[in-house]
Amino acid sequence: MKKTFAKGKTKKIIFGIILTTVIGTTIFSFTNKDFEIVKNLDIFYTLFREVNLFYVDETNPEDLVEKSIEGMLETLDPYTTYIPESEMDDFKFMTTGKYGGIGALIRRNEHYTVITDPYRGFPADKAGLKAGDVIIEIDGQSIKDKSADDVSELLKGNPNTEVKLSIERPGVKENLEKTILREKISISGVPYYGKLNDKIGYIRISSFTQNVNEDVKNAVISLKNQGVESLVLDLRNNPGGLLIEAVEIANLFVPKGQEIVSTRGKVKQWDNVYKTQNEPLDTTIPLAVLVSRGSASASEIVTGALQDLDRAVIIGQKTFGKGLVQTTRPLSYNAQLKVTTAKYYIPSGRCIQALDYTHRNEDGSVGYVPDSLISEFNTKAGRKVYDGGGIAPDIKMEQNQLSNIAISLYIKNLFFDYGTQYAINHESIPSISEFQITNEIYDDFKNFLRDKDYDYETSSDENLKELIESAKREKYYEKAKEEFEKLEIKLAHDKEKDLETFQDDIKEYLREEIVGRYYYQDGRIQASIDNNETVFKAVEILSASNDYNSILDGSYNNNSAMVIK
Repeated sequence: MKKTFAKGKTKKIIFGIILTTVIGTTIFSFTNKDFEIVKNLDIFYTLFREVNLFYVDETNPEDLVEKSIEGMLETLDPYTTYIPESEMDDFKFMTTGKYGGIGALIRRNEHYTVITDPYRGFPADKAGLKAGDVIIEIDGQSIKDKSADDVSELLKGNPNTEVKLSIERPGVKENLEKTILREKISISGVPYYGKLNDKIGYIRISSFTQNVNEDVKNAVISLKNQGVESLVLDLRNNPGGLLIEAVEIANLFVPKGQEIVSTRGKVKQWDNVYKTQNEPLDTTIPLAVLVSRGSASASEIVTGALQDLDRAVIIGQKTFGKGLVQTTRPLSYNAQLKVTTAKYYIPSGRCIQALDYTHRNEDGSVGYVPDSLISEFNTKAGRKVYDGGGIAPDIKMEQNQLSNIAISLYIKNLFFDYGTQYAINHESIPSISEFQITNEIYDDFKNFLRDKDYDYETSSDENLKELIESAKREKYYEKAKEEFEKLEIKLAHDKEKDLETFQDDIKEYLREEIVGRYYYQDGRIQASIDNNETVFKAVEILSASNDYNSILDGSYNNNSAMVIK
């Protein structure tokens, strides 16, 4: 009895600690919900204990707990995540753009890891590493069959520490030995800015990391000093980041004291209104903001606020629709919880969250906000805008659909591999604006592909296969076998023919890859915008002040966006 009493007493003490530390109350005063929390925590504890004691094989307690945490959070939304101590460096890099390392992008390639992009001026670049270099050893340790994440951890380290690499370089017989001094790597959220013509400037914003607003500010000042009279802000495929950075960037173009975004959550402490705090840089310079389906979160705050305030023409595709705010909360042992605490609302009052994670379907899936719940709002000038799923552009551009052959060549890294070979055989190329994929280069690329595997299925292939399977199940196939076989022959794709039919797609990717070998990431971006229809449309609108102004005051077309095909 004494032993049983002691056990029960201990359990009550544990319950009291749980209640005090987890839900901030005491064992003598708790609600039904508090009781449910404690009851289920006790069930989890006893289950965990029994599994570890009696399961037939040895278990990994840390792995079991981490998977159970992930399973629990999966029932909420994809942005509420657990960050163990081991992943804190990656999390800090996502929010600050800073880490200690060599400054290069890498990827797994069969058994080893390959350098895909050394950042200009960082340790890897200064040590002479090139895209295509294969890392064989790190500090004398073979990295064969290690994941890219494991290799990344070995390359990272405190600034001013050395890391020794053994490198296999295509076209070079002997392995290269490189000793690289790690540095504090800070990746700018503005990887490129420049002039599209004498009067129009361009700024690519790739992420909303810490202090990106300063990078944007400096880019605007530099471009204005070069005579620029209007600007294109490119937020396409920008996944977002820090909310306050979005407010600061909007502040560059709208007056002090203007509301940009507000947040509303279940807990009142997360209800905030974010207004511009500083004097703006320029409230009159014409702006065009480029967006895509991949533009999300903080990029949607900037886009939506500038649209609601009639401060910019928005061009592209409807944005992703992530109107949820995350806050990090400290956990035990230096772990963190990134938890959704609120939704955000832009100046017109609309929320742009597209998916409803609160009310799931019976199968556990989530649905889009239905049309019946979408509300109409007005911009400052009275233009109609809508909530319930991202920012709809003022000028809608059809998304460029890549050909199946271009996708296959990209996925199988054949653009990359040819870029490596091209760089081996060519010491330099002309300027970015002058360099083009000539017929000679394209023929060489086709020869390079002759012994490569890059087969692919078209939609017609997939649909025909499904039709044949259905016909076989329903026993109609034998009756129409000859017709099916003829149709297969007619629909079969010809890779050689597709290389000619879709050469514009292929040449575009090939040009970007080769330019990146000589002019780094900023050169790759410049090459990508040289022949881009969305950029062309932005230049066209900014060059025609009447069109620009009529779009913003609603006189052009207030009921629906222009559609450009």
